[in-house]
Order: sequence, then C-alpha cells, then structure tokens
Amino acid sequence: MTSLDQARELLREFPVVDGHNDLPWALRKQVGYDLDARDIAVHQNAHLHTDLPRLREGGVGAQYWSVYVRSDLPDPVPTTLEQIDCVRQLLARYPQELAPALTAADMESARAEGRIASLMGAEGGHSIANSLGTLRGLYALGVRYMTLTHNDNVAWADSATDEPGVGGLSAFGRAVVREMNREGMLVDLSHVAATTMRDALDTSTAPVIFSHSSARAVCDHPRNVPDDVLERLPANGGMAMVTFVPKFVLQAAVDWTAAADDNMRAHGLHHLETTEEAMKVHRAFEEHHPRPVATVSTVADHLDHMREVAGVDHLGIGGDYDGTAFTPDGLNDVSGYPNLIAELLDRGWSKADLAKLTWQNAVRVLGAAEDVARDIRATRGPSNATIESLDG
Repeated sequence: MTSLDQARELLREFPVVDGHNDLPWALRKQVGYDLDARDIAVHQNAHLHTDLPRLREGGVGAQYWSVYVRSDLPDPVPTTLEQIDCVRQLLARYPQELAPALTAADMESARAEGRIASLMGAEGGHSIANSLGTLRGLYALGVRYMTLTHNDNVAWADSATDEPGVGGLSAFGRAVVREMNREGMLVDLSHVAATTMRDALDTSTAPVIFSHSSARAVCDHPRNVPDDVLERLPANGGMAMVTFVPKFVLQAAVDWTAAADDNMRAHGLHHLETTEEAMKVHRAFEEHHPRPVATVSTVADHLDHMREVAGVDHLGIGGDYDGTAFTPDGLNDVSGYPNLIAELLDRGWSKADLAKLTWQNAVRVLGAAEDVARDIRATRGPSNATIESLDG
C-alpha cells in the first residue's frame, strides 16, 4: 500500500477539520450568492478551490466556513450577517452532505453520519463594531470563533500587518477575550500581532486557536507564529492550524507577493481579490515575473517545526482555500489534503499523530472551550462594558 493509499484510509476514519475556508466571500464576489450559478454539488474547478466532490476527495470531515468581511467596509455588521446567511443557505441546499455544527458533539455526530460538519468563524474583530452585544449575537447565530483582527488594526487589538496601535490588546480587547471565553467562542489569533497573541494568551482561560497560520521560524512573515508563542500552546491547551498560502510558507514568495500586490493596486484592484478579472491581472504579472512555487513539502516543513516546538497535541490544518490567489503544488484545492498526510507519513509521523492533526485536536479544543464557558456562566453574567468606558 502506498503512502497515499494509507493517507486516504486514515482520512476515512479521522477526516480533516479545516480551520478556514473563504468560500462564502468567493460566492459573494463572484455571483452575489447565486448558488445556482456556482452549484458546489458539481465540480467548480474553473472558479473555486472548493466544491462538494473535491471536499469528499480530500477527506474533509469538518469545515470552519469563514464569514469574513473586508475591514475597510463602513458598516461591517450587515455584511457579516449576509455571510452567515450564505452558510445557512449552503446548509439548507445540501443537507445530505453538510451538517450544521455548533459543538464538539455535533462534529462527532456528523462524522458518524458521514456528513461534513459545518461551523463558522468570523475573520476580524471589526465584525462586532466594538460591541459585546454584537459579539454575543454572532455566537447565537452559530459563529464559533472570531479572529481578533484581519489585516488592519481594530481599535482594541493590533494586527500583524499594520502599524502598532494599542500595543497588543487594550482593556476593551481583554474584555472581548473574556466575553468570548464566557460564550464558548474560540479566540483566533491568526492575523494578529505577536503582542496581541501574547496578551490574548495572558487573558484567555480557554484554549486559543490559530485558524490559518504557519511557523515564523520557517518563513519570516509577520502573519506567522513565533516560537515563544507556539511554546505556550501546551499550557493553554490551544492549537495552531498550519496554512497553505505560499506567501506565508515560502520565504522566496514573500518579496514576489509584495510586488504582485502592488501590481494589483496599480490596476485599481484590492490586492486580495480573486475574481476572474483579478486573476487575469495576476496571470499577466506572473508571465513576466515567474512565481516562486511552494509544495506539499514546504507545508510539511512547517508542521515538522511546529510539532517540535508545540507538540503534536496542538496542531491542525487551516488551508485558507478560496481566500488566496495561489496554492502550493499538490495542495491546489480542497482535494489535496491526502497528499500532505502522505508526505507526513513518509517523514515518520505515526497514524496516531496524524489522527490528532486531522481530527482529534480540533474537536478537543472546541469541547474544552465549551467546558470553560459552562463554568464561567455559572459564576457571572454577560458583560455590558463599552470601549468608551474601558479605553477612554
């Protein structure tokens, strides 16, 4: 039996829990949520990284669908609600394939039924508009993690890719983390500055996650996790979910991506756009400036390092499909996860270790957050603190 055969066999028992997929935003940008125009029951290779046949081929058993909205929107809350509605439409349209999931127990039930557990994560604290009531509202609607920032700072937390603002988390930012703990919403530290990571770990009494981040020691990009933060995950109980985005995993891709982003802006496009128009601009740029190509091995190098620093109990996978213009060779879309598992088998990872990476760690972390929330709610009610009262 080849390593790839072994990988597929393992994924039938312990499928992938992927921490981050931007399909809802891609559906918004490409077809205005017209699910007939992008019927994911059939292959959408020409338009998307994600569809149901390829999720099955890739051995995905649970997916955190990102309900991301751009941080430069003047009023992000309604757009976040539209993103949540998109996920709900997908669940209603494909009930044989997608199972709504709010808890760790729901994830296990979906696995037993052979359906893909579907959870939601909000990508950026701007989605709550400085309101703890809005945070609780998102939780009530099914959002089970929130990334504290996206690419830009929020008033109460610093982003990895913006200039320092409050030096990590402000007093209100710490209140946000505590309220997330009380609700059972996972604190996601992808995209945040290292100072914010450390402040969040100092504040959170529940496990944190990195829904789609890799190792800074392997690729020196501020979006990645420094070793001193990885070292704190065992005491916290949290996990870092390796991402596949080439500009975060391959050092040679960092400078190339900066030039490609500048080219997008010069054409009047947002540098993160993945529409057909945007991809034409990308391809034209790439014809004259060959793109450094990441591979399955590149991603495996990050996981080897992260396992050495944090331990296998604190690792997962967050591909960021449909949220990136480029993907590594062998991980071209959501069908590629078996290639990564086969590579790790060839590097000596045990099946027990891989079961933790793909399924068990993510289920454990969500369950632990639920346990912490239950204890907190027994001792205190919801906070009505405001940013004005705490940060002045």
